[in-house]
Amino acid sequence: MTDSVVTEVSPLRRATSALAGKAPAPAAKATVSVATLGGVVALVLLVAIGVAIGQTVLIPPLAASAALVFAAPALPLAQPRSVIGGQFTSAVVGFLTLAAGGASAWSAAVAGGLAIGAMALVRAPHSPAAATAVIVVLTQPDPLLFLPLLVLATGVLVAVGILAGRSGRTARYPTYWW
Repeated sequence: MTDSVVTEVSPLRRATSALAGKAPAPAAKATVSVATLGGVVALVLLVAIGVAIGQTVLIPPLAASAALVFAAPALPLAQPRSVIGGQFTSAVVGFLTLAAGGASAWSAAVAGGLAIGAMALVRAPHSPAAATAVIVVLTQPDPLLFLPLLVLATGVLVAVGILAGRSGRTARYPTYWW
């Protein structure tokens, strides 16, 4: 009779084995370079515009929008309709929530959730934009200034995305407009 050796595999090893081969291949260096350069150029442009007009134009959700436009340009969430429309819709939801519920963390949370539904209704889903609704409630910007600057900023992201997409080193952007 021989003793059989039972080896137990740790849960972590089982999990990593299950994921092996499932992650996407690393992006080509040229693709990473274009995405990085595009993101830097777009975000620096937003800061330059803000400095030139004496207003804050770069807000954190726009950096997340840039990540989608430059690192995942073929995703539906990265398309111009979603970037511009999603950000605008969410900001409007933020202003409406601010008017109805005042500036509080509770209202900000409601605004973020309502923005998700509003973006779905207008067929412009853009996950970073939910944060824009939250920022509107918490910071209470002037809507007559904030909304046009937001449209300008998202337009800059899309325009630089189009230029990056024409480089031939990354996926063509946009995949579709409407």
